[in-house]
Amino acid sequence: MKVILASKNQHKLTELSAILSQLGFEIALESEYGLDIDVEETGTTFEENSFLKADAVMKASGLPVLADDSGLMVDALDGAPGVYSARYGHKASDKERTAYLLENMKDVPEGKRGARFVCVITCLFPDGRKIVARGECPGVIARAPHGENGFGYDPVFYLPELGMTYAELPGEQKNAISHRARALQDFCRKYQEVQNHDK
Repeated sequence: MKVILASKNQHKLTELSAILSQLGFEIALESEYGLDIDVEETGTTFEENSFLKADAVMKASGLPVLADDSGLMVDALDGAPGVYSARYGHKASDKERTAYLLENMKDVPEGKRGARFVCVITCLFPDGRKIVARGECPGVIARAPHGENGFGYDPVFYLPELGMTYAELPGEQKNAISHRARALQDFCRKYQEVQNHDK
């Protein structure tokens, strides 16, 4: 089944394709369908924003659309940057946003630096069906960036049980445990339930 990913992010396409191909999804970025839709993310939750993105692209394409909204929630910052992760501090690049986060966290002691990455996936079908899945991965904000893999806040998102940041993990390992992987597992389960129900 052909599905459009409501995103311009090649990293996301790679992560999602690896798992969704098992469901028989042929997933492609909206640009491959000649679409360039900028959706104003006015939602206050990841659920609202992922729905806004999926809905806009589905209405424009008439095809099934999958959208995700994800971000970093830091306990010591009352859940910030949250849904504003991609534009945190009005900074232009991943490195600037990460530096801004570390600056805001400089006085937060060890033991209080807990955080979690959250991902919500919304899939809308032209026949009105809707699947919403959520995944979270807990971690800790490191004092400085480590690792060259990943993107966004990955270099400062430390996983104590593995002794590494997201950006130090090999791609396959990250794809097995990340918030996006967990949301995808939830999505796959819900999608299969829908398929079985329709039989």
